[in-house]
Amino acid sequence: MESGISDISYVYAAATVVIGILLALVVREVVNWLKTKAGETETRWDDIIIAAIGTPVQIAIIVVACYFAISHFGILPASLQWLLDPRFVTAFYIVIGAWIVSSFLHDIIAIYGHELAEQSEGDWDDRLVELLELVVKYVVWFAAIMVILSIFEVDITPFLAGAGIAGLAVALAAQDIISNFFGGAIITVDKPFKVGDRIKVDQYYGDVISIGPRSTRLKTLDYQIVTIPNNKITTNIIINYAEPDQKLRITLPVSVAYGSDPKRVKEILMEIACSTIEKTDYLLDDPAPKVFFLEFQDSSLKFILYVWARKYNLPDEVKDSLNSQIAERFAAEGIEIPFPQMEVRLKK
Repeated sequence: MESGISDISYVYAAATVVIGILLALVVREVVNWLKTKAGETETRWDDIIIAAIGTPVQIAIIVVACYFAISHFGILPASLQWLLDPRFVTAFYIVIGAWIVSSFLHDIIAIYGHELAEQSEGDWDDRLVELLELVVKYVVWFAAIMVILSIFEVDITPFLAGAGIAGLAVALAAQDIISNFFGGAIITVDKPFKVGDRIKVDQYYGDVISIGPRSTRLKTLDYQIVTIPNNKITTNIIINYAEPDQKLRITLPVSVAYGSDPKRVKEILMEIACSTIEKTDYLLDDPAPKVFFLEFQDSSLKFILYVWARKYNLPDEVKDSLNSQIAERFAAEGIEIPFPQMEVRLKK
């Protein structure tokens, strides 16, 4: 009699498990149908929710069916009765919950984070999104494991202390990396420059070719690549020659010998500037060029010519053209360009 009851219990238990599996398959089809419908909508939230819940719910149905079968039909041997401890049930629900939450947060960061990252030119934010995707999973699962251990009355203080010490050690070891990483974030948010701009940082002068999460790379005028840590950039003065626009004022100091007519010197310099504006594409007529007689030096009269280059990357061509014309005109006009002189007197 007891044997017959036992056999029926096994049948009922097996039937319960089969029903659970069939129900899980039905849920799977429903989830697939919902995914199809969600793909037709404009919002991504329904895709995220369905993706996060779908698989864990199916697994939960099968596990719950198995637990119901072994707990209600008396088929579990005495040696395995510890499996019916309610704490295992609670732990299972925590695992399913952590699975859903981690998947949900991961998909939110992956979808919306990359959409935001695509709006910027640098790649540091793409790497930040990838880092957050990884971190959120570890944080959720670490919290879930700590809760499960506390349910089973395991002292989690050493784990928390160890995690704190490990986090501190990692933070100290990665201090420069973190500093550079946040420096890259500040550069992206504050935007003191962008890829393609010509800048000067400290003694380095060149065009920005990349802005990374750890460093920024410049290509100097000598075609050398300079890699500058981002934390050095955020703590230095930056000159951006491409902002607010690309024009650049060129300053040419000119010295002539004493005895030269200052008025005529200014006229010649202005004529050269205006002629260069008309004949070349180097210079702008607005702002207009200007000439100033600055000072009486020890052996010369000092003038300064201001012209505006159309683009910041042409200063050498501009200076070459202007200096060549100045030398030619001064020679034709008989205006002497002095050189440093020293008078030495000897007493007998």
